[in-house]
Amino acid sequence: MATYFDPKSWSPLRAVDLGKRLFDQSWLEQWVALSTAWVDPVADLGAGTVTALLPDVLMTMLSEGILSRFGGQEVSATLLGHDLHATLQVLKVRRRGAHFQTKTVLSRLSWDDHPIESVTVIAHGVRLIPGVPTKVRTARLDLDGTVTTAALVGWLNTQPLDWDLDVRPNGLIRARHRRRLLTALVDASVTDNRLHIEIRRVTWFGVRIPRRVIDVPALPLEHLPKDARIVRAEREDDLIRFRVELPEISGSFDLAQMRSAILAGTTLIVF
Repeated sequence: MATYFDPKSWSPLRAVDLGKRLFDQSWLEQWVALSTAWVDPVADLGAGTVTALLPDVLMTMLSEGILSRFGGQEVSATLLGHDLHATLQVLKVRRRGAHFQTKTVLSRLSWDDHPIESVTVIAHGVRLIPGVPTKVRTARLDLDGTVTTAALVGWLNTQPLDWDLDVRPNGLIRARHRRRLLTALVDASVTDNRLHIEIRRVTWFGVRIPRRVIDVPALPLEHLPKDARIVRAEREDDLIRFRVELPEISGSFDLAQMRSAILAGTTLIVF
């Protein structure tokens, strides 16, 4: 069974002279020396065997470059129109047949200013299509992460809901209706895109209502961004652990901008 490997130890071109030249020197030296190759890598690297291996070259140099420059440090990126800041813990790549699979672990993540404690992203069926710009496609993304209940509630309060939410010291959520004098203490979980709400206590005009008279059916979560599917989300004390699946996603990036960003330690852009 294939296992993940560190891109620094992977060199698919050692069998050809160009591959030896690329990997005998450091990736930074190569990017400085071959800067024109990043503008149009197909034209510069030629045809035949080397051209056929070009996606391997790009994937190797990108993963090695990003990990070497940002590993253990904060990385900033603009990803499909969203601002991302996080500490890069792990970036691994492996080939799976004709495509790649990548594993990325991020901590202290800020996604459009919304904090997430940690997230592990497995990208399946990754394809790089060289060109100007270079295109990247993934067949599926699996995201496993943790977020604090307070952070999630803070985001929910920015949405057009009828309820105002806050987190109690015991980790449960208090929901107060914005127009009616109705207050509920609840817990919640998600399974396969269905939201399950467990009501612990409800009061109306300060009078407690028996829970048995309140029925809250599971709510389907529809029309999520990027056709996402929440496989599960469960609360553990003040944290919520979740797993989300995203179907095929595609994007593009400019090799020259990516190279400059890695060398300078600035923002990576995928659009």
